[in-house]
Amino acid sequence: MIPQLSKAVVLGAGTMGAQIAAHLANAGVQVALLDLDRETSEQGLKRATKARPAAFTSAGRQRLVETAGFDDGLAQVGEADWVIEAIVERLEPKRELLARVEAAWRAGTIVSTNTSGIPIAQMVAGRSSEFARHFLGTHFFNPPRYLYLLELIPTPHTDPAIYARVAELAEHRLGKGVVRAKDTPAFIANRIGTHNLSLAVRLMLKYELSVAEVDELTGPLIGRPRSATFRTLDLVGLDVVAQVAAHAYQSLPGDPDRETFKLPEPLTSMLERGWLGEKSNQGFYRRQNGEILALDLETLEYRPRRGLRSAAVEMARGLDDPRRRLDTLLMADEPAARFLHELLARSLCYAAGRVPEIADDITAVDRAMRWGFGWERGPFETCDLLGVDRVKLWLKEFGLEAPPLLREAAEQGGFYRRDGTRLAPGRGYSPVPVRQGVMTFADHRAAGRKLAGNAGASLVELGEGILGVELHSKLNILGHDIMAMLHQGVERASREFDGLVIATDAVDFSAGANLMLLLIEADEGNWPELDLMVRQFQQVITALRRSPVPVVVAPRGRALAGGCELCLAGSVVQAAAETYLGLVEVGVGLIPAGGGTTEMARRAAARLPGGVPADSLPLLRWAFETIALAKVSTSAEEARELGLLKESDRITINADRLLHAARATARYLADQGYAPPPDAPIRVIGRKGIAATEAILYNLRAGNYISDHDLLVARRLAHVMCGGEVPEGSEVAAEYLLDLEREAFLDLLGQPKSQERMRHILKTGKPLRN
Repeated sequence: MIPQLSKAVVLGAGTMGAQIAAHLANAGVQVALLDLDRETSEQGLKRATKARPAAFTSAGRQRLVETAGFDDGLAQVGEADWVIEAIVERLEPKRELLARVEAAWRAGTIVSTNTSGIPIAQMVAGRSSEFARHFLGTHFFNPPRYLYLLELIPTPHTDPAIYARVAELAEHRLGKGVVRAKDTPAFIANRIGTHNLSLAVRLMLKYELSVAEVDELTGPLIGRPRSATFRTLDLVGLDVVAQVAAHAYQSLPGDPDRETFKLPEPLTSMLERGWLGEKSNQGFYRRQNGEILALDLETLEYRPRRGLRSAAVEMARGLDDPRRRLDTLLMADEPAARFLHELLARSLCYAAGRVPEIADDITAVDRAMRWGFGWERGPFETCDLLGVDRVKLWLKEFGLEAPPLLREAAEQGGFYRRDGTRLAPGRGYSPVPVRQGVMTFADHRAAGRKLAGNAGASLVELGEGILGVELHSKLNILGHDIMAMLHQGVERASREFDGLVIATDAVDFSAGANLMLLLIEADEGNWPELDLMVRQFQQVITALRRSPVPVVVAPRGRALAGGCELCLAGSVVQAAAETYLGLVEVGVGLIPAGGGTTEMARRAAARLPGGVPADSLPLLRWAFETIALAKVSTSAEEARELGLLKESDRITINADRLLHAARATARYLADQGYAPPPDAPIRVIGRKGIAATEAILYNLRAGNYISDHDLLVARRLAHVMCGGEVPEGSEVAAEYLLDLEREAFLDLLGQPKSQERMRHILKTGKPLRN
């Protein structure tokens, strides 16, 4: 049973406190945000409402947060299920505030502190034993809505039942990946991550590489996020990283690599000048006249970015296998390879030497780095990928002694085994902790449940009578391969299973259709082939909609254009909270032709009260603008407000639980006797709507708000959504609107300006207004 969480109190309305309050509100929790006085609290909330990226999943969630000062608001502690302290990062103010909290506290209420490294146990010195039993550390990563990791730090006094309760709430209600950390300076992720960032800076200076070169080397090429090293420092803020590093340096006199935490000279000069990163509009990078310049750390002058000229790097970019990619980078005889060689050797050695100091479990360390810093693999997973014996040899090259844990892993054959166990220091191998409700397609494939597949998608048996279609191409671009698996999936599910789930293990659900293929076919004049491609997409969408078994589509990340249309076709959408849906085809001079325009017309018509005269123009305008303005939701909740999700669609706050939730939804619908929706005709507004839209478009063009080509695209869209030249109130079949969709799409695809837009976005990733 998931514990109750109806009300929370957040103490401190600074950046972290206000954003934690916002995330609690996103989870449907009533929040009291307190600070020294109401005005300070209100200012903090106001900053959170204006934060970018957005702290709230929708504007309506802001109403769940009320503000007050400590003097008049602390009484609410006695009404709360959870109190989170997030004031200034100093021990004494935190202890003083916790004394006031205890005076209003009632037994059973969780109390936690959000800190990035202040000793947790010291905060409750002098508090009652009962209060201390309910107290622990909760280290949210900034921004808390988007960063998955939550480190939980119990003290020796924390009741195990309280810890378990917080972990359960964090996973289920807040959508977090929970890692248990020890009460040591910087905990897990910041200890390892800050060491890695500081080490990269020092080695950059040693090997005389540039800021841009290091970012090229320490990003996706080695399984790290695109922000790599210096972009990460700019995003987090050099002042924040410097504070964490300084705290680690002061608090860790016995750390074998303590000096690494000491910021080198170029960075201290940057701090003195206030070059902190994005918050000061310049750091390691600065935008000037539309160009991004990189800082030269020798001269502290900004220059055009200098990319790596390396055959090894170019070769590695084309490799999908992470081991081969790293091998290619490391075998080159050049400074970049030597930099990476030493960075990996020293950072992996450091991580191995910190267990069991910072955590008893290597899996906790790996998860912390994946969830908190965006690494594809944690340090121990990376060791296994490279080969533990090989890493051990590297350490000798750099005069480093292999830590006991690394020596043990070398003797035993690695940190992880294929049987699902991991090395427990001094205790052999034990099972990797299982996260209830978390499953992946990869798990099912490893268990031999893949039934069919191609380069774009696979059919995977998910258990409980449910079939899955896994999308697994690059960005899950919708081409012939995915269409074939979707068609086969709905047919096979209808015959052999009780339901179908369409999902992905990737970060993004789908970026839509294959624009390059469309352009090639258009350039060659293969219009019959293009017509067939669009028809086949429409046929798959129709088959999903009419499937006799429930079809649950489970998007996460970006679900754009054709990817969004795939969602619109499902019986139910089970969306991750962080899903960004949008019918964005107008950005490339096209309109949705995979049933998206038809479905939005259907949804607009469904909002009209039956048998009651009503003006349908406002409803049509809502649906029309969603497509014509290429609106993309900033969350699944906002997608519901845009009409891209129905009220009956579901949202899962923890993305790692999405596939499990989608399977459960499919099973539930099947057990309830699911039947597909009837093929009812769609009521359209016809000529009246076209004329009304034309008047609006005329004014927009006259005011130079849209271009001639924007006008053409919008007219084609209006023609389809209004049902063509028919009387107002006509009822038309879905097939009729699908035909109009397809005709408009192909006509626009043949327009030179649409093709210019398509080429531009393929080349630059940005839309073209022409």
